[in-house]
Parts: sequence; C-alpha cells; structure tokens
Amino acid sequence: MHSTEIFFLVGFIIFIAAILILDMLVIDRKAHAVSIKEAGTWTAVWITLALAFSAFLWYYGDMVHGIHNFADLQEVASRYAAHLKLDPNDFEGSLERYRHYMTIAYISGYLIEKTLSVDNLFVMMMIFTSFGVKNTEYQHVLNWGILGAIVLRFVFIFAGAAIINRFDWVLIVFGVVLIYSAYKMFRDRNKQEEIDVQQHPMVRFLSKHFRVYPHFAGDNFFVRAIKRGNDYTLAGKGTKGLLCMTPLFVTVLVIEFSDLIFAFDSIPAVFSVTLDPYVVFFSNIFAILGLRAMFFLLAAIADKFRYLKPGVSVLLLFIGVKLLIHGYIEIDAVWSLGVIVAVLAVSIAASLLIKEKNA
Repeated sequence: MHSTEIFFLVGFIIFIAAILILDMLVIDRKAHAVSIKEAGTWTAVWITLALAFSAFLWYYGDMVHGIHNFADLQEVASRYAAHLKLDPNDFEGSLERYRHYMTIAYISGYLIEKTLSVDNLFVMMMIFTSFGVKNTEYQHVLNWGILGAIVLRFVFIFAGAAIINRFDWVLIVFGVVLIYSAYKMFRDRNKQEEIDVQQHPMVRFLSKHFRVYPHFAGDNFFVRAIKRGNDYTLAGKGTKGLLCMTPLFVTVLVIEFSDLIFAFDSIPAVFSVTLDPYVVFFSNIFAILGLRAMFFLLAAIADKFRYLKPGVSVLLLFIGVKLLIHGYIEIDAVWSLGVIVAVLAVSIAASLLIKEKNA
C-alpha cells in the first residue's frame, strides 16, 4: 500500500466518521418515527454526496493512488485495470482514461451495492418486527448497525483484495457463489420469509454466554439488573446490579450478523467491476451511508416494487458470469454500467406498469 493511498484512505475515513458523528449526535439525537418526506430528503442528500464524490474521481481520481508520472500510472493500472490501453507518449490522455475508468467503476459498484441492499433491507424489516422494536428506535439501531457495517466492509474488502491479488482463481469462486445466489433469489422471489427469534444463531449464542435483560429499556443497550431465579428486575439508583444487554442491543448484533451474510454476495459483486479495493470501498461506504434513509423510504413503498427481486437475481447472474469469463472476455466498464442501469430500469418500470393478477 503506497503512503499516498494510506493518507487518502485515512482522510476519507475521518470525513465519513465526522458525517456519522454529526448525524448520530446532532441531527438525529432525539428518537422519532421517520416520515416518508424526511426519508426522501435524506436519501436525496446521500445520493448527492455519492455523486459529488464521483465528480471528484472523474477529475482528480489519480490523487487516490498518488500518480505523478506515466510509470506510476502504469504500475497502478497493471494491478487494477490491466485491460486499459495506455499511451506512454500521452500521459495526460492516459491519466484521464484511467480516472474515467475509476469513476465508471465507482458508479457501477455504488448501484450494485444499492440494488443488492434492497434484499438486506427487507431482512432488517423482519428483524425489527420479530424483535418488537418500536419505530421510534429504528434510527438508533440502524445508526450503530451502519457503523458496524462500515468496519466489516473495510476488513472484508481489503482482505479480499489481498486474497485476489495472491490467488486470482478466487474470482471464479466468487462467480459461482453469485450465480447460485441468483438462482436462490429467483427461486424464493415470492416466498414469505420469517425470522424465529428464539432459534436465531446469534440470539442462542448470546443467551447462552451472556446476561440478557428480557425487556426493552428505552434506547439503552445495557442496563444493570438484579437476578432472582430466572427473573430480572432493574437495579435502582445506588444499587449494584449485574450488567446486562437489552433486546435492543441484541437487535443491533442480529442486524450486524445479517449484514455479514449479505456481504458475501455484495462485495464479490462489486469486485466484478473493478479490482481496485479503494474504489470498491468508496462505493460500498457511500451506498451504506444512505441505507438508513432508504430503509424508511422502502418500508413505505416496498410493496410497489414486486419485480425488483427478479431484477436483482438477473443482475447477480450477469455479475457471476462476468467473473467466470473475466480471464477470456473483458466486458467494458461502460457496458457493465449500462446493463446494471437497464436491469434496474426494467425492474422498476415493470413493477409500476404491470398490474397484479389479483388486483
């Protein structure tokens, strides 16, 4: 990892951390039920930020890797975009070509992550319903869930990049996994999923190894309680009790667990459009930052996009095949972006225009 890349990555993480702190401690400090208007406004804000970053990559993307001359550019391109044709006699033109490639890959990765996130958002809805979380506490849980997701993505993406760099055949494995995921999603597209809270592996593990207070205690993740037999009562002021996690904290951990499972599909999918871990990380983070607002928006209109799951399965199939043939046929980044946009557009249009048979 080049020193410039480290400095840029640290600066990016500080920027993201500042946004999250502002969001968690100032903007959404008071718990409340989020309206469709508020969710729509914040969704627009996060999308605008993501597009602003794409503009930065379009004009200054070389700053990420500290490219100063053609030798630097060639070295970076050999790692992440060996198929690009660079002209040693035209450094500026070659640099512009690489910046534009980074931008297209970033936008493609962002759209893939956003699209695949829809399925994860449905799971989050079921988790909240199954655990009986009040809608005024959704924000609180999602804030910490998103923070944990960012940390997990950082580890997964850069560890994945290191593995791919050492073992190129891993991309074939990713392709097979995504094709299977596409089949499974299409097969279960009309299935009504449910979550059995008591049998969830995370809940069973926590109940066995930690003290869990059986009731919600406002927006607290931990409380001190006194145990009498199998019952817990909250410890009063000045009374020493046992530190227990609340169902709200258990909900956060279950959401993190679901995101961990979800990442096994989404991260390999983004690696299909670029091997640059920085671009993959940037696209993932901006997509994740808008998930909370998107959750509240989707909760209100989810039933209107019934063809989105089949669309996502088609997208996963395309990405899986792209990874399987990458050693023989290189699908241009612009064409990949075109396919992603087309699948999204057709899925949304079909959902809005085709009436349900029982309607």
